Amino acid sequence: MPEVRCAVVGSPIAHSRSPILHRAAYTALGLSGWTYDRVELNATQLGGWLAGLDETWRGVSVTMPVKQSALHCADSASELASLVGAANTLLRSDCGWHADNTDVAGMLGALDEAGTTAGRAESATVLGAGGTASAAVAALATLGHKHVGIVVRDPARAQALFGLLARLNMTGQLHRWPGLGPPDRTFSGESPPVDALCADLVISTVPAAATTYLVSHRWRTGQTVLDVSYDPWPTALVEAAAARGAQAIGGAAVLLWQAVGQVELITGRPAPVEAMRAALLPGGSLAPA
Repeated sequence: MPEVRCAVVGSPIAHSRSPILHRAAYTALGLSGWTYDRVELNATQLGGWLAGLDETWRGVSVTMPVKQSALHCADSASELASLVGAANTLLRSDCGWHADNTDVAGMLGALDEAGTTAGRAESATVLGAGGTASAAVAALATLGHKHVGIVVRDPARAQALFGLLARLNMTGQLHRWPGLGPPDRTFSGESPPVDALCADLVISTVPAAATTYLVSHRWRTGQTVLDVSYDPWPTALVEAAAARGAQAIGGAAVLLWQAVGQVELITGRPAPVEAMRAALLPGGSLAPA
C-alpha cells in the first residue's frame, strides 16, 4: 500500500496522545501504509509547513494554539469550522487543504457517553476564550442553551467568542477569572466569578496549569464539570470536582470522540471506536505519550 502520512501539530506537542488513537485506528482498519506523527509548530509556522507538504499527506490534526490559524491557512472550510472560527482538522482535497472541526462532536460525545443531563442544565459556563472555547459554545448551542457565562483572564480575547454567541443567537456574560484581584473598569458591573462557577454545566477549555484557583472551588452535587485537558491524568480540576460530588468528565473522553470524527473524515471509513478506546485507556488508565 502506498505511504499515506498524517500528523498532529501544535505547541507544545510532545504530550499529545493523538498518535496513539490514530495509529490504533489505522491498524484496526488494515491501513498498513498509513503513518501518524507529532510536529511542533506555532501559529505563524503552520502556513509555510503546509505549503511544503507533498501529495503523500492526507490529514492533519490541529491542537492549541494553532486552531484559529489552521482555519485561516485552509483553502476551504466546513460550515461548522467557519462558524466556530477554528479548525482542529485539515484534510487534503482536490482544491488544497480543507478545514473542519470535530471538537464540538468530541464534547457532545463525552457528555452523551457519561449520561449527563447537560441538555437539561439551566445554566452553563465556559472557561477560556480560545478556539476550543468556541467549540464549547457551539456544543452548548446544540444542546439548546441560550445563555452562557464566559470566564476569562484577558477580556480582550473574548471578543471573538461574543461574536460567535451573536451568530448563534445566544447571549453571554463576561466574568473575571478567579484570583486576578479586585474588579477593574473592564469588568465593572459584572457578576462575581463564583456565580459563573456555580453553573449546572461548567466546561474548562484552559490548560491544566491554569486551573489552580478552580481546584478549591466548592463544586457541588448536581453539577457537571467537563475539563478538556488530559495532561496530567486525571487533572486536579477533575479530581477536585469529583471529590465534592460533581459529575466530573476528563479530557480523555473528549479526545477520543473528536479523534473518532477525525479518523472518519480522513479515512472515509467508520472509526473503530473500541480499538481506539483500548489503545488510549489500557486497563482504564491513560496510555503514555
